[in-house]
Amino acid sequence: MKFYYFVFIHMTFFLMMLFSAVDASQEPQSLSIIPVKIQSVPANRIFVGGTVTADKSVVLSAQMPGRIVNIAGEEGDRFKRGDLLVKINADELLAKRQIALAQFATASIAVNNAGVQFHRQIVSPSTTNRAPGGMGLPGMFDQLVTNPMTDFMGTRDYDVERGADIAAARAQLDQAHQALEQARSQIQQIDTKLRDTLSIAPFDGVITTKNVEVGDTVQPGQSLLVYEDLSVLQIVVDVPGRVIHNLKEGQFVDAKIDGLKNEIRVKISKIFPTSDPVRHTTRIKLSLPDSGLVSSGNYAEIWMPITKTTQHKRVLIPSTAVIERGGIPSVFVVNKQNQAELRLIRMGEVLSSGQVVIQYGVNENERVLDRPPAFITSGYDIKSLRTE
Repeated sequence: MKFYYFVFIHMTFFLMMLFSAVDASQEPQSLSIIPVKIQSVPANRIFVGGTVTADKSVVLSAQMPGRIVNIAGEEGDRFKRGDLLVKINADELLAKRQIALAQFATASIAVNNAGVQFHRQIVSPSTTNRAPGGMGLPGMFDQLVTNPMTDFMGTRDYDVERGADIAAARAQLDQAHQALEQARSQIQQIDTKLRDTLSIAPFDGVITTKNVEVGDTVQPGQSLLVYEDLSVLQIVVDVPGRVIHNLKEGQFVDAKIDGLKNEIRVKISKIFPTSDPVRHTTRIKLSLPDSGLVSSGNYAEIWMPITKTTQHKRVLIPSTAVIERGGIPSVFVVNKQNQAELRLIRMGEVLSSGQVVIQYGVNENERVLDRPPAFITSGYDIKSLRTE
């Protein structure tokens, strides 16, 4: 019995030590909650947001109603200038073209016949307007005596009648030519419509968006593809009017682009001559160096120089409070119910003091978690955790 009692005492002591260690590991961890403040920060440049776009971009739309019978590729496929991208069914137009070709052939025959008749009227005048004479001497008498006497006495004017016959033959020839031109124009019109059933690549580029599939029925104006030249990228940004006078074409400025860790130098390639009358901003384009890491549609931050250093009020938080979820900078904001709320933010400059400028996402007097543990999620109740 003493032996079993001894074992029981030691087992009880061991379990007590184990539970004590578990309780110690579950003690509330210490969290640091930092209030968001607005401070004056010296600045000799301002931040402006922009978008990376392709230098050449077109939206290919349907010009004719019909059914899609062929699409050359998918998003990301590259093509050369002149390659066929999309084809719409053109069976009805081809049938109309066959009819127009038959009309053109008929008109060509009519032109040839009218030309022969006009030439005959010039070379060998028609005798239908002459008095019918007999055969032999009576016929000769009519031609030599009767017809000239009729013309002399003013009863008939054979020259006028011959001129009318020539004019009628010429009119018939002109009408035949007009019918021929009309048939040719119909063929050209149908050929133009046939060309509109084909979407041709206007330059070397890539399909970036495909809005239809084979078998879809489309109407004129409906978007088919977005086709871009991604070999040359640029940043498009709208600059406030108060700083546009500090910029000029060919000038280099700093930019930070999603996908690139460090800032890069970009060149102002174009400054638009007019400003937006509503937003009072001027659009500029900046050329991007070929890095292979930037895509069309990426967000870009451009730092525009100003004439002199000024004090700007900025929202500041410690850089250690910023985390990345899905590659997007975020912070945990502690709401009034002491629950963690994940908030997406847009970062600005990182100051030498270790603080970071927040463009948007948090406001003054809100509270954020500094160095949030990995187990913290949105909606987590931090009442049970010790805070500093």
